[in-house]
Amino acid sequence: MFPSRRFRVRAIRRAAFLCALGAMSATPAWAQSPAAADVPSLSEVTVTGNPLGEAQTVAPASVLSGENLLLERGSTLGETLAEQPGVASSYFGPNVGRPSIRGLDGDRVRILQNSGASIDASSLSYDHNTPIDPLAVERIEVLRGPAALLYGGSAQGGVVNVIDNRIPRQPVAGPEGGVTGRADASYASGSREKSGAVLLEGGNDRYALHVDAFSRDAGDTAVPITLECARPGSPAEARRICNSANRAWGGAVGGTVFFDRGYLGASVAGYRSSYGTVAEDEVTIGMRSTRAALEGLWRNPGGLIESVKGQFSHGDYRHTEYEGDEAGTVFKNRGSDLRLEARHRAFGNLRGVWGVQWEGTRFAALGDEAFIPPSTTRALALFAHEELATGWGKLTFGARAEQVRVRSTAVLDDAGDERFAAGSRRFTPGSAALGALVNVAPDWQLTGNLSYTQRAPKDYELFADGPHVATAAWEVGDPTLGLEKSASIDLGAQWKRGPHRFAVTAFASRYGNYIGLAPTGRTVDDLPEYAYTGVKARFAGLEASGTVRLLGAQGVAGDSAGGSVLDLDLRGDLVRATNTSTGQPLPLIAPARVGATLRWSQGPWGARIGFDHAMAQRRVPEGSRATGAYTLWNAALTYRQKVGRAQLQWYARVDNLSNRLAYSATSILTQTVFPNAPLPGRSVRVGVQATF
Repeated sequence: MFPSRRFRVRAIRRAAFLCALGAMSATPAWAQSPAAADVPSLSEVTVTGNPLGEAQTVAPASVLSGENLLLERGSTLGETLAEQPGVASSYFGPNVGRPSIRGLDGDRVRILQNSGASIDASSLSYDHNTPIDPLAVERIEVLRGPAALLYGGSAQGGVVNVIDNRIPRQPVAGPEGGVTGRADASYASGSREKSGAVLLEGGNDRYALHVDAFSRDAGDTAVPITLECARPGSPAEARRICNSANRAWGGAVGGTVFFDRGYLGASVAGYRSSYGTVAEDEVTIGMRSTRAALEGLWRNPGGLIESVKGQFSHGDYRHTEYEGDEAGTVFKNRGSDLRLEARHRAFGNLRGVWGVQWEGTRFAALGDEAFIPPSTTRALALFAHEELATGWGKLTFGARAEQVRVRSTAVLDDAGDERFAAGSRRFTPGSAALGALVNVAPDWQLTGNLSYTQRAPKDYELFADGPHVATAAWEVGDPTLGLEKSASIDLGAQWKRGPHRFAVTAFASRYGNYIGLAPTGRTVDDLPEYAYTGVKARFAGLEASGTVRLLGAQGVAGDSAGGSVLDLDLRGDLVRATNTSTGQPLPLIAPARVGATLRWSQGPWGARIGFDHAMAQRRVPEGSRATGAYTLWNAALTYRQKVGRAQLQWYARVDNLSNRLAYSATSILTQTVFPNAPLPGRSVRVGVQATF
């Protein structure tokens, strides 16, 4: 098999570069809600971070919701979360971007929908987007650091849990019930994007119904540099990223029946998208995804069990890569996820959750340019999470044991020769963790986490053998790979006094058999060959965030006569990742970053202005492109208005205020198609959100 014209041309024009990596954090939840009066509580409850629903979480957890989500929302999950401490986006142009956590992405960061699996192909390749649009999201929960105990080896870096309430979990107050809703509409100048969403929920104390729909239509993204474009019908040169247009739409229906001791709900959601891949001027991806989910909770079933929660989801994902109007490779992924959790009654100060999880997926890539064979993956796991309350705080500990089987199917080419060989591997990864939270003073908390995790290799790491457009390389798997193992520690301190808050976390991880792509020195069909290889690796870093009340109640400058409030938010992060087998830096790691936002509010008005500064990233593997430093400014203005039952929030937001030319160190495109994929230029977004 020989690569198509687009592979041959790009192989000559760009130097290949590869990585298998994948840090994120949202605005700390404790910075969004006040502490309890008698016991310091610096963390809002997060389902992802604490399965017991406690107000204090030992693992670093955070939430993005409300006005912060509205003003930071982008077209992808990565863009939505990229300005938060510790966050980076894989940024395959403005249409694709998975969040990474602490230098880890891909199959080391787990993306969930309402705590259930998201069935897609986004972790397989940088040019594959997640079938989740931030327009339909109500809140995003983030768990930083190893979350493998609860969610499997694919959560070594952390978890991003997208909450949309498509299965209502709370009844409408009162027997009469009612109807609530939300509607969004906005326009962005940088890509001429028109977007909108509507959500309606109704019911009473016995049932609830949910329906939502969204649409997004955007053209090519404006940038501060003139770029060439070979796409038919487009200008040969323009100050826009060629082939970066995007159209997405979808929606869902769901409902829940409430009982005296629990609930049972279901939902069906659909997502459709068509977007340019940016790496190729004439290549687009048409994506479609359907997801059905079932969820139930049974309280007080008797005996030692306090409650039982069950979740089941089934996803059917498919996308087709088009070169012009000609269909090329087709990617399909169908799978199911079943999760049962039993919360036992307290034994003194000891409380906990035990559970079982089963996942199964069937993946296929069909076409001449498929670089992995069809495969099936089955995983069964048992897990436990326990918390022991003490006079000074609490201890947490847990364990997870898994059994994973990965099979590939033999594939013949047109000549009858074996294109891919059949293979099968079994793995038994195990993980364990210990954590502590210490209330050292009325305003201070210290946290610490120690964990050991194992991850089974994915199908593409075992059986890949073909050309990969996103990395411009011929990728080769290794069917003899063993478990990827890591030991991690993080130490944190949090302080809160009135409106003033500060948090800092230091972390370090050591990997044995870290599975990454490494050049072999050989060439296959004019493409450099890269092989999945196990190496030793080390990650270390620091994350910090804080808020200082400058003006207003308990402010540094005292209260204001007009009722104005002025807060200063500060943030920063640093991560260093090294292949200790070679001494070389690992690729696609975010540089050190600092940022600040000044937030003002008075009555219905609000305003903010801030910046994020990324330092130069020169710690790159030999032969890779370094990136320069840059500062991106942003500003926003909001106004709240009540019209009848509806509460309107008008807003205007300016991104990249100074129209700065910048390139992302975490984007593979910076290596393969430079200078064709800079970060977006100046864009003004105006919109309104109505809630009723």
